[in-house]
Amino acid sequence: MKNDQSRRAFLQTSAKFSIAGAAAPFVTTLAAIGEAAAAVSTDYKAIVCLFMYGGNDQDNTVTPYDQASYNVYRSLRPALAYQRASLDATVLTPTTALAGGRQYALAPALAPVLPLFDEGKLAVILNVGTLVQPTTKAQFKARSVPLPPQLTSHNDQQSYWQSSSPEGAVSGWGGRIGDLMQSGNGKSILTCINTSGNAAFLSGKTAFSYSVSTKGPVQLVANTSLFGSAAGSSALKALMSGSRANMFENEHAKVSKRALDTGAQLFSSLENAPTFTTMYPGTKENPNPLADQLKNVARMISVSSALGAKRQVFFVSMGGFDLHDSLAIQQPILLDRVASAMRAFYDHTVELGVADKVTTFTGSDFGRATVPNNDGSDHGWGGMHFVMGGAVKGKQFYGAAPEVALKGPNDAGQGSLLPNISVDQYASTLATWFGVSNGDMSTVLPNMGNYDRSTWNLGFV
Repeated sequence: MKNDQSRRAFLQTSAKFSIAGAAAPFVTTLAAIGEAAAAVSTDYKAIVCLFMYGGNDQDNTVTPYDQASYNVYRSLRPALAYQRASLDATVLTPTTALAGGRQYALAPALAPVLPLFDEGKLAVILNVGTLVQPTTKAQFKARSVPLPPQLTSHNDQQSYWQSSSPEGAVSGWGGRIGDLMQSGNGKSILTCINTSGNAAFLSGKTAFSYSVSTKGPVQLVANTSLFGSAAGSSALKALMSGSRANMFENEHAKVSKRALDTGAQLFSSLENAPTFTTMYPGTKENPNPLADQLKNVARMISVSSALGAKRQVFFVSMGGFDLHDSLAIQQPILLDRVASAMRAFYDHTVELGVADKVTTFTGSDFGRATVPNNDGSDHGWGGMHFVMGGAVKGKQFYGAAPEVALKGPNDAGQGSLLPNISVDQYASTLATWFGVSNGDMSTVLPNMGNYDRSTWNLGFV
């Protein structure tokens, strides 16, 4: 029994271990220690989390446009606010108008995704943030209900957003969805795929994150200093994956073999991926790493059938949103990259014929304070987010429009928004579309029992 416990502990630890550098994608593939059962689903679905690291400013992403709200927005951040005329071309006209005559416009840099909203393929989710349970302003001020830990801490809020747990979480809700879905995939290791390094979001209890570069799987053996020697590569692979007398060494070798074999299979499949005409943004002089990640996700989706994948969870990300300075200059550059990458990715899914089977959603540490700090903004709480895809019930706002007012009902301090939609409710809606039952929802999202079941599905997909 003691040896069994030690063996399990070793496997769990080695599966989560990663190192920096070119070998990192290979090492994270060591996480998958068992093959999935034969696929039983007849359809394919993917969810793609696009995470904006640093805390994206919500006011200059989905901007108040009705005259009364705009006037307050402008008065609170005169140096950061858009001119109202510059928003005329990106005003959002939902199928169902917001209460009280409220209106929003997209930041001008987000113009590439405006047609998707108008076509009903993009929805705007208003005032989403980390919560433990529904929380009123009075409860927040009195600290009479549990609150997420360290509300203005990047590390803690990134972790809580992705996992419902503070920094140090060993599993995220994307990975826990993977736990439930991996048995339907031909290879369980290809259930949760990360294109941008490690993230708590994709770690499950049994499903683990398989990391790839923007070019596809990184083949460690092919990138060693063996001067192109096939015999040398073969010998190194044998050393890494051959059986051993020691129990721990042998288990490590088995996992190494699975990782090498999976990398080779994925590499071969991608070499035969269908050609596409969709143009992605980014040049050598003006790169767009997010577009590169999403292009690779689309290519992996295009070979999902050959790999026996029926349910896949992807994670892509982009940093730079912690704009305490130069927000009015830097955020439009970042949002342009996000919008142009999202639009290209959606167009690619249309070209592949899977637009209604792929749902992309945004996330971020938190929003930011409306009141500026010189030419930037401090950490906030709730934020505005997007959901995109052919299955999305778009051209709509979901959630109540927060009042733009200091000391108003939504103000948690300095214009930071007290969320009216929790990340849990946001996530449970996506999970429901993906096939997670209500009975399994508390396994994926431990706080869901704190919410009335009628609010588990917000209906945007």
